[in-house]
Amino acid sequence: MSVNKRVYRPYAGRYTSEKTRFLILPRYAYSSLFDSRFLLAFFVACNIPTLLFLAAIYFSHNPLAQAMLQMKGTEVFLKIDNGFFEKFLRFQGLLCFILAAWVGPGLISADLSNDALPLYLARPFSRTEYVLGKFTVLGALLSLVTWIPGLLLFAVQADLADWTWFSKSYWIAGSLILGSFIWIALLSLMALAFSAWIKWKLSATALMLGVFFALAGFGEAVNEILRTKWGKIFNLPAAIQLVWLDLFQVPMNSRFRGGAGDLPSWAAWAILLSFTSFCLLMLNRKLKAREVVR
Repeated sequence: MSVNKRVYRPYAGRYTSEKTRFLILPRYAYSSLFDSRFLLAFFVACNIPTLLFLAAIYFSHNPLAQAMLQMKGTEVFLKIDNGFFEKFLRFQGLLCFILAAWVGPGLISADLSNDALPLYLARPFSRTEYVLGKFTVLGALLSLVTWIPGLLLFAVQADLADWTWFSKSYWIAGSLILGSFIWIALLSLMALAFSAWIKWKLSATALMLGVFFALAGFGEAVNEILRTKWGKIFNLPAAIQLVWLDLFQVPMNSRFRGGAGDLPSWAAWAILLSFTSFCLLMLNRKLKAREVVR
């Protein structure tokens, strides 16, 4: 069909920089992410533990508050050390898992169900940028409940304590950041991989729960049948806890035995790295510019 009226004009607006082009995806994702009031309420509730840990730091440095609560000293209430921040990260890590299982499975499945992925990749937008954009949605959200409030707690403690505490404990800030990044990367890539392969959000969420809890039971069954300890490599929650204990230099107590406590710390690092690499492989196999229907 001939075109008689030549009214078409090229785009004359400002182009997005290539370095920040992937941020387009999280910008539009956040605009509709908190439409759910339940998600918004849960996200707000995720900050309540931070307030409790902040109150613990305040009371540990306030003799008047200790006297009102009939405390004899800081040790009676709480000792603010590396173990304190490891407990904070462990508690917030559970909330991160719930957030990732809630939000993550719907990030890619909607694009695949509506055949929108070829529209993304038909533009100057690579698969790497697509995954990075989706990863940023979860990464930024989970950061707001892990290392960002953790650094706030560390800054408050450093301000209230003397210089001696900071000079001996400055490395805790690095452990907070690294430990949070490892957990965020694992959860985000797992949620994206399941979202890419399973188009039904509820099934992807159930699969995440199964990977974390059912695999742990499978590993214990392997230990009992084969009389070995290496079946615990399937226990991802215990592996991340072992990595956190290693990062925060917290001695392992008897309570942790029965998880991954019998494994060396390098095995826990290898488990998390292997599973993260497997999730990247799943994304690489699934995310393509075209889909072959057999």
